[in-house]
Amino acid sequence: MEQEIAGLPGRYWHALPDGRIQCDLCPRYCRLNEGQRGLCFVRGRAHDEIVLTTYGRSSGFCIDPIEKKPLNHFLPGTPVLSFGTAGCNLTCKFCQNWDISKARDFDRLQNEASPEAIAQAALASGSRSVAFTYNDPVIFLEYAVDVAQACRERGIRTVAVSAGYISAEPRVEFFRHMDAANIDLKGFTEGFYKNLCSARLGPVLETLEYLEHETEVWFEITTLLIPDENDSPAEIEALSRWVLDHLGPDVPLHFTAFHPDWKMLDKPRTPPATLHRARRIARDVGLRYVFTGNIHDPEGQSTYCHCCGELLIGRDWYEMTAWNLDESGRCRRCGTACAGVFEAEPGAWGARRQMIRIPRSPLGIPA
Repeated sequence: MEQEIAGLPGRYWHALPDGRIQCDLCPRYCRLNEGQRGLCFVRGRAHDEIVLTTYGRSSGFCIDPIEKKPLNHFLPGTPVLSFGTAGCNLTCKFCQNWDISKARDFDRLQNEASPEAIAQAALASGSRSVAFTYNDPVIFLEYAVDVAQACRERGIRTVAVSAGYISAEPRVEFFRHMDAANIDLKGFTEGFYKNLCSARLGPVLETLEYLEHETEVWFEITTLLIPDENDSPAEIEALSRWVLDHLGPDVPLHFTAFHPDWKMLDKPRTPPATLHRARRIARDVGLRYVFTGNIHDPEGQSTYCHCCGELLIGRDWYEMTAWNLDESGRCRRCGTACAGVFEAEPGAWGARRQMIRIPRSPLGIPA
């Protein structure tokens, strides 16, 4: 029996000669019969079109420090209104947000909010930006784009926290509406992506090159280092050299610690020494802004002037401990510019995490 699927008509699909419909949003290119869902589970075929089943529905809203995304060089110290929906177009065995990204029970999406309500809530709460996070916003592109448009009308910026697994045409639309992004570069071998994520490395690298060379989006990169999977010095050096050669020395790179989760409970936590070593390797290659995450490491989480070595932005977890940039984002000691999106003064949100409720509003989406 065909499953009834309801939702907002989606974009990026085409009909195939055999009667199926191909979803063209991401490089999986799921081919669907009536009533079938794609691997992401939130996009499916209904009445000869692709629909998005989670438009306007969220797993919750929270105000975070922007550094938690992580973005260290985008409006440091400011609050960001964060939310996600459900589902994902990757199958990472090590997923650290699996309860959201792997969700198949839509009853957990208790929060409904229109794009205008989210933008207004961000404005009212003092948030400087809205982040699409917790699960990958690529799969709810239509909702993310509508929220981004509503935010821009109110002077609120938008942030995509994504694995970058998106096809060429939707990539243009999606990132045209984003001000910043953190792209999760999960490893640097095709084997890693195939065996642990059921995906391919190539499209992610294409997304990174697109962001650097064809957009004004400020972006940073995160790699979760998993013991004996993607943490070898050779792989870290290869990844760092690719970033330097293809993106330049100014793209911040975050190496973060793994903890056992989802389907990878047999692996130990990443030792801090592995992150320290990765940071050294990347800096020796020539990257200027390399950070550690998920461990206590004030030195590895702070920003230094690549010219004179001055501490520019001190951090202890998500608390800012020093600020030595002038009004134009330059080192106060030597005048060298620090790459990023800065204002004359940093924010003062700190490490707070504040859950908020957004009033339910009409969405006009089929039940």
